[in-house]
Amino acid sequence: MLDINYIRANRELVENSAREKGYKNLNLDELLKLDDSRRKTLQQVEELRKQKNENAAKLKGVKGKPDASLIEAGKKIKTELSSLEKKLADKETELKSEIKSIPNIIFDDVPLGGEECSVEVKKWGKNKEKGVDHLDFATSRDWVDFERGAKVAGAKFYYLKDGLALLENALLQFGLSKVLEHGFTFMTVPDLVSSKVLEGCGFNPRTSDQSDEYYVEGEDLALIATAEMPLTGYHMDEIIDEDKLPLFYAGYSACFRKEAGAYGKYTRGLFRVHQFNKLEMYSFCLPEQSKEIHEKILAIEEDIWQSLEIPYHIINIAAGDLGAPAAKKYDLEYWSPVNQKYQELTSCSNCTDFQARSVNCRVRRKDGTIEYVHTLNGTAISLARAIVAVLENYATEDGKLKVPTVLKPYLNNKEEL
Repeated sequence: MLDINYIRANRELVENSAREKGYKNLNLDELLKLDDSRRKTLQQVEELRKQKNENAAKLKGVKGKPDASLIEAGKKIKTELSSLEKKLADKETELKSEIKSIPNIIFDDVPLGGEECSVEVKKWGKNKEKGVDHLDFATSRDWVDFERGAKVAGAKFYYLKDGLALLENALLQFGLSKVLEHGFTFMTVPDLVSSKVLEGCGFNPRTSDQSDEYYVEGEDLALIATAEMPLTGYHMDEIIDEDKLPLFYAGYSACFRKEAGAYGKYTRGLFRVHQFNKLEMYSFCLPEQSKEIHEKILAIEEDIWQSLEIPYHIINIAAGDLGAPAAKKYDLEYWSPVNQKYQELTSCSNCTDFQARSVNCRVRRKDGTIEYVHTLNGTAISLARAIVAVLENYATEDGKLKVPTVLKPYLNNKEEL
């Protein structure tokens, strides 16, 4: 979330950024009025606390039995203070809730407009003119079973079998080797998080019908949509010494999303499903490091897909397609020879101090000052989509799968499956 003082001092910037992100009904007048009321109540609380201390000092200094008026004044102050402190707490809770509805500001180099206004910044590889449909291929080899997945869990759940399950494992091992090579600490993470962590990540939908998470009935828990969520909460309510930053984590988890049938999105086969596995990169860093680390995470993503020899391009995501937490986001989209277009594969985002402020993760500078860290995230390997990209580019029309060179060590050095 944003700092209320920053919002007050940069109102026009905050309003413009929110508008560009698609938040049409933002009302900062009401928010600032609420903060004014909170400040007034805080002043009253502080004045009563001062009076309470002064009255206590007078009582302490009395020899013998204190004057009844002092005792009565003390009781009156205590009653008024208790009432005002509750009022202050309620206002602070309300203010925090309202602030969470305001998205992060965007960087100056983020393209303005909707999804169609995202800008290509790089292209790599030679695009193939034709490929093999991943679902047709995997079904013909009996490597995927959506029918039994639906029987057991519902539509868009599935079983991976034999060669496809082995391919998924090989992709994970390869991706893991890459992130370890770049100094990330490997972690497995909880598949559920509390509402505090979920809200701290800043995944606030623009409208109430856009929530993508599965909630556990009767529990303050939700299934994670990405390892970014539990990784964001890893240092919640902590202060990290400056010399320990930046920190780099790679979290492996199952991911659960309701969006499998999202309107207007490509949904065939494994491309958009309710559950998949993913290896996620994450960094906690100093504010002055975050732009450089954003480029580093993107470079690692490129390294992975260049090594797999999958053609792609990089786009700088337009403001209207950014989520609430991101100040800037890159998407790496692979070339689909089947659909003859670029399709989503990985992303990486700089969330500045937006998430850190919500989960109260700070850094203690060498001079003793304390401020909020910056957080960044990026996909190393999203395994379902990675499988789609590999099958489309390496499956042959005669029903064989050529094994990408870098995956051979994880598949007993086989040339094909």
